Amino acid sequence: MKLEGRRESQNVDDRRSMSGGAKAGLGVGGVIIVALISLLLGRNPQEVLQYAEQSTTGTESEYVPSEQEEAMAKFAKQILAGTEDVWTALFKKMGKTYTPPKMVLFRNAVTSGCGNATSSTGPFYCSADQTVYIDLSFFDEMAKKYSAGGDFAYAYVIAHEVGHHVQNQLGILQQVQAQQQRMSQKDANKLNVRLELQADFFAGIWAHYDDKMYNSLEDGDIEEGLNAASQIGDDRLQMQAQGYTVPESFNHGTSAQRSKWLKKGYVTGDVSAGDALYTLSYENL
Repeated sequence: MKLEGRRESQNVDDRRSMSGGAKAGLGVGGVIIVALISLLLGRNPQEVLQYAEQSTTGTESEYVPSEQEEAMAKFAKQILAGTEDVWTALFKKMGKTYTPPKMVLFRNAVTSGCGNATSSTGPFYCSADQTVYIDLSFFDEMAKKYSAGGDFAYAYVIAHEVGHHVQNQLGILQQVQAQQQRMSQKDANKLNVRLELQADFFAGIWAHYDDKMYNSLEDGDIEEGLNAASQIGDDRLQMQAQGYTVPESFNHGTSAQRSKWLKKGYVTGDVSAGDALYTLSYENL
């Protein structure tokens, strides 16, 4: 990606010098963490946030980030700024006002409005405090463990989490919560897949307009994103972990689905095209 001269978002709270954080109770939106948290690696939110009611003590440490990590922090701030520019403009076209999310950069563990989490959670969005949380070491894991490296692949991760914030701003998350409370776990998972695919779709929308605004994409960038989406599909991750898949437990979508909706957002640039996620049969997603 071409980001030279691009501004950095000011909506960033850098907590990398903190080893943890004080206890924070669940907020109003915290009760729908299963739908809200975007566990990009397909991990079970109940497992990674099972300590949400536990307390950790935040302590300052003399942490000196590497030059590479500082470059990644700058990159994350620039991508967040790009999402701010794109979604502010798109919301304006819809006659709405976009309020950008905050981003917290952390190391090892963090306290959010949805509870406490560790780096194993992966990047996630918490609706209770309208914040995206990222441990930058996750990007190294993407490249080394999942063969999903590349600057646009990392940008896709951030844009996906911001996509959940867009859903929150549009009232979609609240609608999903209301429906899930009346469903079986199997059906709730299916609805969560739609939610996650829409976040992928919104990430594609961002890429479409960021490139139009700033000519930011280079050859191979979209392929990096599509590869990342494919590498973190529920089916692929379950096959790697256990040698078989359990489709009824999927909550993020298959590799094919994730790639499809990311690409659709990028190609169409049409926010309303994502509505099809809620009208198509599950088999046709």
